Amino acid sequence: MSDSIPNNPPISAGARIGHVHLKVSNIERALGFYHGVLGFKIIIRHGDEVAFIAAGDYHHHIGLNTWESKGGSPPAPGTTGLFHTAIVYPTRPALADALRRVTAAGIPLDGASDHGVSEALYLRDPDENGVELYWDKPREQWPHNAEGGIHMYTRRLDVEGLLREPPLTA
Repeated sequence: MSDSIPNNPPISAGARIGHVHLKVSNIERALGFYHGVLGFKIIIRHGDEVAFIAAGDYHHHIGLNTWESKGGSPPAPGTTGLFHTAIVYPTRPALADALRRVTAAGIPLDGASDHGVSEALYLRDPDENGVELYWDKPREQWPHNAEGGIHMYTRRLDVEGLLREPPLTA
């Protein structure tokens, strides 16, 4: 593959990321995190080889498999691969709920950032895969630069303020 970037037309604005499929070393341990802590629903499971999970009634947002990784180790630092999976929550209170779940499970945060357009929590799943939990702020609150483009930044997120959001009701 050449190092030059082709000048093709932009991708369709309707395109989206459908799901992520992760290689994990242990299905039970992975489900303990994604299902038990974060609350994803198990849609399909085939023993200790594969599970498909989702928020709501979608066919799957995350696939977990041990086909090439059962009992394996996380990738070594300094290697290529997935940086993180980003899970978007619909509201700030929903993100606060995720933070409460993660904290109650004793899972440490790698970071917490306000990016101007979103607020994000960063952590690792049991296989050391990066996970970002975030919510998008309303578009009218997004910061813009002098030319009118979106101006994202990284500032410390007020985690205590996030925890003051009211609990979700069933």
